[in-house]
Amino acid sequence: MQMTDLSGRMTELFGRIRDNNLWRQRDCVNLIPSENTPSPLVKICEICDPAGRYAEHKMMKGRDVYFYHGTDFIRRIEQEAVEAVQEYFGCSEAELRTISGQMANEVVFKAVTKFVNRTSPEGTFRKLRSVMNNDLGKGGHLSSQPFGALFNFVDINPETGKENCINFPVLKDNPYRIDIPAMLELVRQTRPELVVFGKSMFIYPEPVREFAAEVETWEDRPVIMYDMAHVLGIHGAFQAPLEDGADIITGSTHKTFFGPQRGVVVSNMSKGTRYRKLWLDVKSRAFPGSTSNHHLATLLGMLVATMEMNSFRDEYQQKVLSNARAFAGHLADNGLSVEGDPSDGYTFTHQVLVRVAEHGEGSKVADRLQESNIIVNYQALPDDETFLFSSGIRTGVSEMTRFGMNEEDFGPLAELMARVIIKGENVAEEVTAFRSKFTKMRYTLPLEESLALATGALESAFPTGDYTRLFADNLHTFL
Repeated sequence: MQMTDLSGRMTELFGRIRDNNLWRQRDCVNLIPSENTPSPLVKICEICDPAGRYAEHKMMKGRDVYFYHGTDFIRRIEQEAVEAVQEYFGCSEAELRTISGQMANEVVFKAVTKFVNRTSPEGTFRKLRSVMNNDLGKGGHLSSQPFGALFNFVDINPETGKENCINFPVLKDNPYRIDIPAMLELVRQTRPELVVFGKSMFIYPEPVREFAAEVETWEDRPVIMYDMAHVLGIHGAFQAPLEDGADIITGSTHKTFFGPQRGVVVSNMSKGTRYRKLWLDVKSRAFPGSTSNHHLATLLGMLVATMEMNSFRDEYQQKVLSNARAFAGHLADNGLSVEGDPSDGYTFTHQVLVRVAEHGEGSKVADRLQESNIIVNYQALPDDETFLFSSGIRTGVSEMTRFGMNEEDFGPLAELMARVIIKGENVAEEVTAFRSKFTKMRYTLPLEESLALATGALESAFPTGDYTRLFADNLHTFL
């Protein structure tokens, strides 16, 4: 009776799982800029044997000590992943044990707080006196706010009663860009101990080079951090913060970077620099400070995704950037109000922002688009008072670029979106027909070769061949 009941419940559940897979992967055009579909090879890693294992390790007396046995394979994988990430960023240090971008940020905040206390009197420990960051309403990410990952790391300003976070000033005629002269004057006045570049509503580069030049000679120079979560997959083609003077890059690995959902911290804090101890603090806050088991199956997937990225980065990155500008132009041509400056192509990233207030509140417009199988974020724009009444939508081209869309393909998509947003039409069937032309994933091994490798991995991942054959026969649905 119990087995019959379980079987029925599982049948119903996995029917819904299958339906959702088919809807999101076959029927929908996904434009959420913080999402991507990993390759079949990355997905298959996530169900292989490391999924149930531990590999805690820590540097002790000059050697990396592992606290579990049976870890030789994953130890090598982690080292290979570190080396692949170092190749991608051109950096000397990489910490991969954080399992999200938000955790990566919190690890750095913990480490910087410990670092600034290195000269504190014994028995005392203070918070960061002040932090400079992007205002949430101007595109800043929630993880860099006091109610996010900065929670309890920043001193209270006695005049305001709030955490002493200083927001970057923005241009009056383009609130998506930082006002560089005003920023430099503000940093001279406030002298923050940490500055956090990077956004979630992100269409222009950050002025890292100008900031770094301003504080270069300061004895109490702030730590310069760049949260690249949204633009990690276009590192270099968009911006290379370490080359511009940043000390640390953090990010999540599943937005423009097409890996599993994890986090990274990278730097060039080689031994002998003023921040050598800070990097040691980063590593200790990653483990044991924030993680124990660091999700070894997604770590394996991270290695595969980074190998893919290192092989295809130039082609992929340039296509993402050209597609975004083409998409922005097509949307404007179809009567939609695209944010940013049209003279520079509206965007320098994968994101395209659209003001939709005259056609409805942002979340309602996103609802209508979803009913037509077009998935976007609703987005508060800089002049909105709250996310509860957002006047924009936020879109990104990275996932559909990977599924084969080129510049000219975003023209028909923009027309379909305009019909939904402006005319109130439902175009679900047309969108599904459109999406049917873009199901073959680029920037990885060919599907046939990927499935052959995946099937081989499955044959050793399950205890009996029966499961393997059943699952392998349905890989086209699950992957």
